[in-house]
Amino acid sequence: MTPPTRRRAAVVASAAIVMCADGFCPSPHLLPRRPPTATLHANKKSKTGGGGFGGGFGASSAPSKKKASRGKGRGDLISTLNDDGARKKDDKFSRTYVKSDQEQLLNDLAAQSASTIIGRAVAASPEYNSPDMDPFWQLLPSLISTKFPSASDEDLKRVAGMVEFSLGMRGLLENDVIADPWRPHEDLHAYMPGLGGTSPFLDPNQLELCKQLSENYDTIKEEYEALLEERYDRKGKDRFQSVTSMNYESGWKTMVLFYNGHRIKDFPYHLCPVTTRIMESVPLAGRIAGFNRQQPGSGIPLHSDGNNMWLTCQMGIKVPSKITNEAGEEVPSAHIRVGPETRHWEEGQCLLYDTTYEHETFNAHPTEERVVLHVDFFNTLAMTKLEIDVMKYMYEMREQFMKAEGVAKVGAQVL
Repeated sequence: MTPPTRRRAAVVASAAIVMCADGFCPSPHLLPRRPPTATLHANKKSKTGGGGFGGGFGASSAPSKKKASRGKGRGDLISTLNDDGARKKDDKFSRTYVKSDQEQLLNDLAAQSASTIIGRAVAASPEYNSPDMDPFWQLLPSLISTKFPSASDEDLKRVAGMVEFSLGMRGLLENDVIADPWRPHEDLHAYMPGLGGTSPFLDPNQLELCKQLSENYDTIKEEYEALLEERYDRKGKDRFQSVTSMNYESGWKTMVLFYNGHRIKDFPYHLCPVTTRIMESVPLAGRIAGFNRQQPGSGIPLHSDGNNMWLTCQMGIKVPSKITNEAGEEVPSAHIRVGPETRHWEEGQCLLYDTTYEHETFNAHPTEERVVLHVDFFNTLAMTKLEIDVMKYMYEMREQFMKAEGVAKVGAQVL
């Protein structure tokens, strides 16, 4: 196992490269042409439920003994961040790498950001500055201060609360959450205090997203049919995937259009320009967004997703016909229950709901599948634009760290 001091040194070097790759490194001449061979490792443990922030990160591994070659290799952080196989030589960074310069850069940033509200939130963790603390969180104050230099402590007050909660301070849970029997607060792993009241289902008319989806239903359905015709990628792999074992066992597969809020490489977006435009009009969140298919006679079991910063919108694309119940009545065959409320999909109509409530689905039709367009997005009804921008950035940075470790994949919990 890598000693704590060596691990922290590797993290410092990697963080400088992350910030430079993000385009706001304050001293680019201090950065090396290539990173050291030691890399970040995230703990493989993750909590159940939907994607979001969770604990258990921070394990590390010994640095590679194999000397990295310039401009080659996919395991180093800078290659991962740029995701390119070949890089042109750039003499701009040809000076000899002085590790102490890079460490000093990060130390200066850390000192400047320690007094910010995010710095104080991280420092409040019982594991602060210990070998057990995930290095990502120790770097977070520097990352946010550099990326959002004009953000005040007041602006970031609720973000700081989210950081404290993620680092184990569950006392920040508000009484209305704890007291709600339909909202399993023990499953919450990503919680921003102060967002106000919520409910299982919300009025979709509040959001331009829902209006745009419904108004363009016919076009979106045509685009879905076009995607079905091109459902296999160039390697012959079906684009409809089961992103978790729960979905696979429950007959639910997804054609992923966006993963962690960004586009999928080589996806045929030219076949769904309207769908893509509308989805990108909101701050996408969650692990996946795309078309969900529920097989006949199957459903998603009861669960909650544990992130109060997200809302979910689903629009019916293909809704199975009604079935006859035991009383001889015709009833909708597909439903979703969120908390105590049960709703049914309609083609071209949106359902808007909060997945921190327990929820489940079922398609009771014996032969017809149910298809919806599924969109997870940051809660624009309760969060400020700055809060959303900061949270998107935090997710992006964590994903970069995970990519550097080779653990990022579709369905992986990023934070």
